[in-house]
Amino acid sequence: MEAMSLTEILAFDDSGLAGELFGPLNAHLELVADASGAEFSTRGTELAVTSSDPGMREILLRLFTQAYALLKSGSKLRGEDLLQGYEALRRDPHADLKELFREAGVIVAPRKHILARNTAQRAYIDALRSHEVVFGVGPAGTGKTYLAVAMALSMLASKRVKRLVLTRPAVEAGEKLGFLPGDMEDKVNPYLRPLYDALGDMLGPSALAARQETGIIEVAPLAFMRGRTLNDAFLILDEAQNTTREQMKMFLTRLGFGSRAVITGDVTQIDLPPVHRAMLREGEREGETRSGLVHALAVLRGVRGIAFHHFGNADVVRHPLVGRIVDAYDRNEGSPARPEAAN
Repeated sequence: MEAMSLTEILAFDDSGLAGELFGPLNAHLELVADASGAEFSTRGTELAVTSSDPGMREILLRLFTQAYALLKSGSKLRGEDLLQGYEALRRDPHADLKELFREAGVIVAPRKHILARNTAQRAYIDALRSHEVVFGVGPAGTGKTYLAVAMALSMLASKRVKRLVLTRPAVEAGEKLGFLPGDMEDKVNPYLRPLYDALGDMLGPSALAARQETGIIEVAPLAFMRGRTLNDAFLILDEAQNTTREQMKMFLTRLGFGSRAVITGDVTQIDLPPVHRAMLREGEREGETRSGLVHALAVLRGVRGIAFHHFGNADVVRHPLVGRIVDAYDRNEGSPARPEAAN
């Protein structure tokens, strides 16, 4: 009886597109190999897929066949897109990758074409498109702030809004700005760095600087928002779990005509101290959190025009190696490391 082949061959008809599919020095194939445990080799426009698992071979054949068809239709795919397609096909071997990327892109010319990495991100983007106020809640790495910035820049480019205002609480874990060195800009910049990183990634440093000089883009600590009403603006409040109830109400009431607001945060990472007996105010109970995000999620539920999107740990988008590192730490949690015996 002839043994079943562990290798399947795919042949593509365009060497340029095959090169895009494989990635520079087969980098895209290495990412998928790392995630799947399969082995890949190329010869010209041919791709050999080797795996002892016939189900895995079938998933990978579908992945590269569909990805190549997307490239032929004019789509641009990166290694991360192939990983997302691989995960989608693992969940549903009959998934259509065209549907996965359907209307999932946020175009930010000229530097970025940003695609949703999973169904949770696509639902979040749909909420950003269709609601005036959106709460994006979940752990770090789910893309909640990055996608909000991308949508804001997209609306700015299409003139649906005239300016972008990004803010976050500048006091965390009990620190006071007055004790930090430098002028006010020096004091608050470390807190705002993640927002600058996202803007710089999508616009480039020179374009970002030009828009800041003209006031089209403003990055400021939350305290600077008091007393303002912003029309035709896209407002983003990041790290909202560290706002107080008063700060959250103040931010939400800055919304003017033609404006939108996105509030992002992780309710498991609150740095504010709980309410103590001496701090009690009307409606508060001793020991509860003063987080404005937690309070807003309860108070605003059901208010027309507001959307709430919750990400879970499974929605974290990360390099496969990072995932394995996190898994290793999770397995080891509660088990102290044993020092090696001395020779």
